[in-house]
Amino acid sequence: MTTEHPAAEQQQLPGVRYRAETRQRLVPHTVNGKTKMVEEDYTAMVPVPPRDWDQVVTTAVTLAAAALVSIAVVWSVGSIGDLLTRAVYAPIAYLAAGAFVVAWVTCMALEWLARYDPARAAGPRTAGTVFLILDMAAVATHGWVEAALYVGLSGAAVSAVAKKMWTVVMRHQSRPLPARTQQWLLQEEAEIAARLALSARTRALARIEGQAAVYAPLPAPSAAEQDTALDTPGQLSPTVRSAVRAIRATVPDLSHDDVLDHLDTLGLAYDPDTVLAALGHEDNGQDTQDSRSGDTLPSIAPPGQTVTDSIRTALSSGVRDKDKVVSYVHKIHGTDVPRSTIVRTFNRELAS
Repeated sequence: MTTEHPAAEQQQLPGVRYRAETRQRLVPHTVNGKTKMVEEDYTAMVPVPPRDWDQVVTTAVTLAAAALVSIAVVWSVGSIGDLLTRAVYAPIAYLAAGAFVVAWVTCMALEWLARYDPARAAGPRTAGTVFLILDMAAVATHGWVEAALYVGLSGAAVSAVAKKMWTVVMRHQSRPLPARTQQWLLQEEAEIAARLALSARTRALARIEGQAAVYAPLPAPSAAEQDTALDTPGQLSPTVRSAVRAIRATVPDLSHDDVLDHLDTLGLAYDPDTVLAALGHEDNGQDTQDSRSGDTLPSIAPPGQTVTDSIRTALSSGVRDKDKVVSYVHKIHGTDVPRSTIVRTFNRELAS
């Protein structure tokens, strides 16, 4: 069973011409109780717009101007080429003659492309006029050499007429823009041109960087130049070392714990044990301000284990109580480790 929908009748207006056009549409089609949408051809009457005589005339004038330019090109190449054959071979002479014509024709094309920017169009217009004068002078010289100066002047006039005709056509077709709109358009073109130039230079730099990576790789930094963000146990980074020296030089009476506070204020990553060891060495073995002596045997930490390592062990074991961590560290490293140092390291490790 097939279900078809007839084409909708179109109402035609009087005085308007129509043309028949075949189109496709989807219609439901049922076979054995199963319906699917299938394509169906139908005829539609499309109104034909009236002929745009303004566009027809504009096209005809443009073709006429192009024909005049073509005639001027042929005449100039033939005339100047025949003049130059007196000094060089004919193929070379006619190729050189084409340079006279191509120059001012190219300038006309550039002037057309810059029609919305008078400042940019002025350069091609002036250059085109100069090249046209040279072309006309060469054509007139050929007529004078052939003892037919009037012919040379007439041929030169052909180029002048063609150039003027094309200029008139360009001015007619180019729509002048208001001053503000013209400035807006120039700024928009400048922004787009800047993006294109930046994209091109970025690709060039990427290509150069790839070549440099292959043919001129950078030397590997020496051990003295390497500087890690965090101090390793027993080794103080140059950045932190310089900061510690600057703090001690500015405020000599600061305690070791206050020095660590200043490093925190500066936002430097460091290992507290390494910094405290360096400060203790500078103080010739003196204890920190928070250190205290006792009669009992001090705790001995496992070899190579720092306060930071002990805090990390406590955190990995699930201990999150600050006091328990402080007590744990004191059991391993002794009570000489300042509580503020433990708490500061605990907070940093917990946040990381």
